[in-house]
Amino acid sequence: MKSFILLSILFISSLSVAQQDNYVTTSPKFNACEELNAEALENCFNHEVFNFIYSNFKYPQDVQKDYSGEIRVVFEVSKTGNFKTLFVQSQFESLKNETNRVFDSIPQIQPATYNGNPTFKQYSMSIYLPLNADNIPPKLSNPKQLETKPAINKIEELTALEQKAKAEFDSVQKAVVNYQNKAYQSQINIPFSHENYFRFDRAINLVGTNSHTASKPYVYEDLVNYYDFVSENEALKQDRQTWSGKKIWNEHLVQLQSKDYWFTLDPILDLQLGKDTDADFNTTYNNTRGVYIQGGLGKKFSFSASVFENQGRFAQYFNQYAESLKAFGPDPAIIPGRGIAKRFKEDAYDYPVAEGYLSYSPAKFINIQFGHGKQFIGDGYRSLLQSDVASPYPYLKLNTKFWKIKYTNTWTWLKDVRPEAVEDDAFRTKYIANHFLSWNVSKRLNLGLFESVIWENTNDRGFDINYLNPVIFFRAIEFETGQGAGNAILGASGKYKFNDNVNVYGQFILDEFSLNDVKAGEKSWKNKYGFQVGAKYYNAFKVKNLMLQAEYNQVRPYTYSHNTIVLNYAHNNQPMAHLWGANFRELVLIGRYQKDRWYTEAKFIAGVRGFDYNNDTDNFSYGGDIYRDYNDRPFDTGVKIGQGIKTTSINASTQLGYLVNPSSNLKAFVNVNYRNFNPEAQTLNVFNNSTVWVNFGIRTDLFNWYFDL
Repeated sequence: MKSFILLSILFISSLSVAQQDNYVTTSPKFNACEELNAEALENCFNHEVFNFIYSNFKYPQDVQKDYSGEIRVVFEVSKTGNFKTLFVQSQFESLKNETNRVFDSIPQIQPATYNGNPTFKQYSMSIYLPLNADNIPPKLSNPKQLETKPAINKIEELTALEQKAKAEFDSVQKAVVNYQNKAYQSQINIPFSHENYFRFDRAINLVGTNSHTASKPYVYEDLVNYYDFVSENEALKQDRQTWSGKKIWNEHLVQLQSKDYWFTLDPILDLQLGKDTDADFNTTYNNTRGVYIQGGLGKKFSFSASVFENQGRFAQYFNQYAESLKAFGPDPAIIPGRGIAKRFKEDAYDYPVAEGYLSYSPAKFINIQFGHGKQFIGDGYRSLLQSDVASPYPYLKLNTKFWKIKYTNTWTWLKDVRPEAVEDDAFRTKYIANHFLSWNVSKRLNLGLFESVIWENTNDRGFDINYLNPVIFFRAIEFETGQGAGNAILGASGKYKFNDNVNVYGQFILDEFSLNDVKAGEKSWKNKYGFQVGAKYYNAFKVKNLMLQAEYNQVRPYTYSHNTIVLNYAHNNQPMAHLWGANFRELVLIGRYQKDRWYTEAKFIAGVRGFDYNNDTDNFSYGGDIYRDYNDRPFDTGVKIGQGIKTTSINASTQLGYLVNPSSNLKAFVNVNYRNFNPEAQTLNVFNNSTVWVNFGIRTDLFNWYFDL
């Protein structure tokens, strides 16, 4: 019985295999091909299709008859024997339309069969133009000639996978839609320049908003509830019909968008020409060319990169300051805010710069960025907590926003490039971890808490993972790792909105504090702190888009400095907070106005500073140079702002500009700067200077230039 069952299974299986082997597939048949065998039938099908196309194809009016090219076609013969084009690829849209017309007019034929049942088949082919004797199949008087003569033009049958693969490029192309500024809802940073942020500053400071305005740069998606970038951009557009007109005045040079991604590319220009009345050379100039790329993949991931190639010669005082920042090695200068510069010709500088970042929001409340750039914390023109006056640096940033809270964590990798700090001819690395907590206490009041710690590779500890904890108090870690292992700084900020048009703001920075010394009233060096107070008046005197701003800053001597060689709050010989370092007081007055694409700015900055003598008779640190060891101080008490070489300075400037392209933020401008620098005593690096610097040009406004040294 078991043998019978086994033989039955084998017989049924063999019969099934035999039946499958007998399944027959036939090609679609034209009437002229009915009596041919399988191989000749395929050739006949090819010839009939080609002959019909060449007999019925008509050149569109916009295509010359001697045009040389190829039309790629993917088509199907359905179960009913009807022809249908699936994809047509050609240089001209009119050729695509004509190809579709011809295929639609092919008469119905007998469909392909599989095991005797009608089925569909898909094919690909090429139509070569111009149509001539070299590529037209021969007219056959007897279709049986095809039994011995192969087809000249081949139609290839496609599998399902091949058909999908061949359609991939066209499907990608068809996915592209009209560009609609997806950047304005993305995780892309809004390039931080004071003039650029002025355009939406009032909107995000209205009474009742739950915005957090101190931590910059902002990402676009944080501002969509307060400012309509799309409408504002549309309102600025000019009526340009040509491609070049649109690209110059309205659009990105390259802009691409589909359902799942977007991408833009723009040239970067910063072309300036000017005259400094105090310089011993004829003209100042800056020649920047570069490329600016932005993009997004899906709804949660964005990226940006900008590469700058620069050559420049600036006002005399600016060049001298840049050379005073000189790093270890042969390069003569560090351009403030940009980076190390090598010599270009005899008296100019070449300073390449690259910035970029990846931005990812895994959830509604969190944004993570990793990149190379700058950060800013504050509502004012200056910041005593973290500013953008230094060169770009690597950073990791975590923004968490929920309820009335925004919490910003930033970890940065910095360099000390002074000759006395290098090791084995390599720049010394240090690290900074910053926490900033912003809390909207009410509709009008915002408070912020700031803490920062600077450490270096002591005992080869490298980047200390203890500081990756986003909620711990850094001061506790500093004590655990040793008092000399880090430098902690604490700070606070606040803002109060009197109404939609007036708000006041402030900051307080604390580097070190001794209550006993304060009580003693002896102005101890240990009391290292600074503060800022300011106010903004929007739509001032009922003039729309006119903003007036007043700000006062002061920082006591020795703030931001340390008694170890690198644990100062600085990078690349530039402060990480206020441009002037410490030992100063400053008044800032600013007026800004914008109408359509026109804008203007007036700025007045007056201050008192204290500098070191650095000569044979006095080499003490008076607390203005934050790179100096504060143990080199001349006295412990009686410390006051302006000690050392007391210097008064005035910086005044006015600028008139025109926004050439709102998409790329390209601006044309003319700027006039007046500077008066008047020290009580002169040294090699501190000397009288009074100059007027006039310059004009065109620039892509992606960052702040600070010429008010």
